[in-house]
Formats: sequence, structure tokens, C-alpha cells
Amino acid sequence: MTSSAHPTQASQTHVPTVQAGSFLTLHYRMAGPAGDVINTFGDKPATLSLGAGELSPAVEQRLIGLEEGTRTTFELPAGEAFGERNTDMQQWVARKLMNELGDPHEQYTAGDVVQFPTPDGLGSYAGAVVSVREDGAVLFDFNHPLAGQPVTFEVQIIGVL
Repeated sequence: MTSSAHPTQASQTHVPTVQAGSFLTLHYRMAGPAGDVINTFGDKPATLSLGAGELSPAVEQRLIGLEEGTRTTFELPAGEAFGERNTDMQQWVARKLMNELGDPHEQYTAGDVVQFPTPDGLGSYAGAVVSVREDGAVLFDFNHPLAGQPVTFEVQIIGVL
């Protein structure tokens, strides 16, 4: 076996692959049985850091090992991508609190998605309106929209750092 001071062709054509902690530029589409929940293919690509919680752990795991330039689709069984639906994640929020958090004249209807501040005030989380009572209280579902559903995840890896 001989060694050479010159790099081999294989080492010159190394293609970056996704690893834990990689910083990614990608297009992705996430869909459930009712259709797309998010789709960046028609817009600018997303950038994210693997392991930062921007995608579910099950989705991130499927990205590990993909090479830059890859375009593929994964089918995740019901509940794997975002867990099972949890009935405890549906909660009534009093109209008084809704008035304090936002516009007191806001009219909520089923299907609306409302952003709430986290207790520390540094972030936010979303809830979907399920129904509104006569007293103005709003029933929110804080489950992920795809919880308990099969998920199709299509991805195109544009860049890996």
C-alpha cells in the first residue's frame, strides 16, 4: 500500500451530511391526512439547527445521514411525529384572560389559531380555537395540529454546516 501527498479524488468530492447539531438550509413540506400544514417549497427555504427543537425528534432522526442536495419523502405513522392527541391539552380560557392577553374586541371562531406568551415572556405557543361559550370563554386545543395523525415529510437539503 502506498500513500500519496496528493489528496484523492474521493476526498475532494466530500458531500456534507446531516449530523446531530448540523445547521441546515432546506425546503420542507409537512402534511397530514387533511393536506399541508407547512410547505416552504414555493417560498424561501427554512434554516434551522438540528437538536434545537424546531422539528420533532422523530423528524430530525430521519434527517441524520442525508447528504446535501438530497430530496426525499418520509411517511411517519400516526402519533410518531408529534405524539398522540392528549385530551388534557384542550383547555377553557376565560374571556377576561383573553382580553388581558390581546384585543378585548377580538371575536374568536373555531379554527382560529392564537399565539400565547410563555410564562417567562421569552417565547410563545399556539392554540387552536375549538369552540366559544356564550360567556365568551374559549376552548383551545394546544395539541400540535398533526398530533395523533400520520405525517408525510418531504425535504430537500440545500445546505449543511
